[in-house]
Amino acid sequence: MRPLGLALAVVVAAAPLAAQAVAPRLDGRVPADVARAVAEIARDAAARGLPVEPLIQKAIEGGAKGVPAERVITAVRVLAARLEEARGALRDAGIAPLSPEALEGGADALNAGLNARQVRDLGRISRPPYDPALTLRVAATLSALGVPAPQGMRLLQHVIQAGRRPNDLLDLPNEVQMGMARGATAVQAAEDIEGQRGPRDQQGQQGRNDQQGQARPIRKP
Repeated sequence: MRPLGLALAVVVAAAPLAAQAVAPRLDGRVPADVARAVAEIARDAAARGLPVEPLIQKAIEGGAKGVPAERVITAVRVLAARLEEARGALRDAGIAPLSPEALEGGADALNAGLNARQVRDLGRISRPPYDPALTLRVAATLSALGVPAPQGMRLLQHVIQAGRRPNDLLDLPNEVQMGMARGATAVQAAEDIEGQRGPRDQQGQQGRNDQQGQARPIRKP
């Protein structure tokens, strides 16, 4: 058997095993019809090489919140589709291999309102030391806070091009929330953060905020 054929055979063989592993995880946490439907969705996802764990967690979350069965099943189906869409976008970005975390981050971003092209573009700028899973989750969080997707992408790109630490990306949602707590809109808070974080040039000069010695105050809406 050729290597590609062997790999496909392994994936297909693993699919039933993935589905079998789903049922015990959902037993007593969701209605029986939800467990059966999610197991079927998981079988299909595993056969296509997608992670199954996010599907399980989505079902468990719905069961814990008392969400009606049909809505839980629909949410799990949508998540599976998002994972598939994220995989296509990140493959187009040239990311390989694709980690389950990156696929989940892409699905989160899509669910938060970004489109496949934006997920692809974020993947392209997420090169070491920047993890695409981190970049995509931050983008999703910014969108959930009310920062428009293009603005959030611009802010992330700004920070990455400035050569900041990956942990600085994690700080962005908190900084937006702090600005909003002071009376700014999400858009205004993101604008001020971008203004404070000027990119460094090739000689490693610090940004405009470091040169000025202080940040611009948050504007009132």
